[in-house]
Amino acid sequence: MRPVDLHTHSNKSDGSYSPAALVDYAVTKGLSAVALTDHDTIDGLQEAVSHARALTQEGLSSVEVVPGIEFSTEYEKKDVHVVGLYISYDEPSFRAKLQEFVDSRINRNIKMCQNLQAAGIDITFEKLQAKTPGAVITRAHYAAYLLEEGYVKSRQDAFSQYLGDHTKYFIPREKVTPFQAVNLILSAGGIPILAHPPLYHMGSDRLERLVSSLKDAGLMGIEALYCSYTNQDERDMRRLAERYDLLLSGGSDFHGVNKPGLDLGTGYGKLFVPEEFLDKIKEALVFFS
Repeated sequence: MRPVDLHTHSNKSDGSYSPAALVDYAVTKGLSAVALTDHDTIDGLQEAVSHARALTQEGLSSVEVVPGIEFSTEYEKKDVHVVGLYISYDEPSFRAKLQEFVDSRINRNIKMCQNLQAAGIDITFEKLQAKTPGAVITRAHYAAYLLEEGYVKSRQDAFSQYLGDHTKYFIPREKVTPFQAVNLILSAGGIPILAHPPLYHMGSDRLERLVSSLKDAGLMGIEALYCSYTNQDERDMRRLAERYDLLLSGGSDFHGVNKPGLDLGTGYGKLFVPEEFLDKIKEALVFFS
């Protein structure tokens, strides 16, 4: 059985690979499917899907691209991420809602640039955009800019001095709730998946309340396999999935060079997401539609 990777990022958000290059790398890694789940954007999906189709037509590969997205949401002052798989990304109302998110993010980035200017840094939103045309600007892009321009010695310094939540320059952006994200994914015909729950450090009771509430709102799956999970994390996620009748998903959260040591498909070396996970998701998709 060939592996799949259902959680990856391209340079349309905070990854380093172009969508087409990500597909090529998935072929090299022997994946049967790869989901492109950029943060709050679908801008790379058409490129990835078209490139995979061209490879298939040329007889070079049969890798499947799963159109997806990863929403950054907030729940009780915790960052919670919800992945959507098999979204109908051309649906007009879905695209309109995403544009609202983009506009909100742009306004926040302009204000952050103004804060950094006050600290003596020569930065504008336009200069950030010029570094990575077409990408959704995140703090990873700020860190790269500060490092390249010589204002810090490392990405870690960038976050500790300028970009961290507790620095005076940081401005939190408006976030949707995980319940809104689930609803939006469902409205686009997709499968909503709760991403990497152990990373939220909520405690088991609080996490279970979240999962229970999201299940009532339409949540259909949970990431049972992830690049940084311990064996106990995996057992806990599988138990939650069984308790709430949720599909199993998994992925590397691949970002290219922006997450050193983390590889597509295999994560930090031991990850293996079986094709069976995707088969079950497809079965649910047919039933759901």
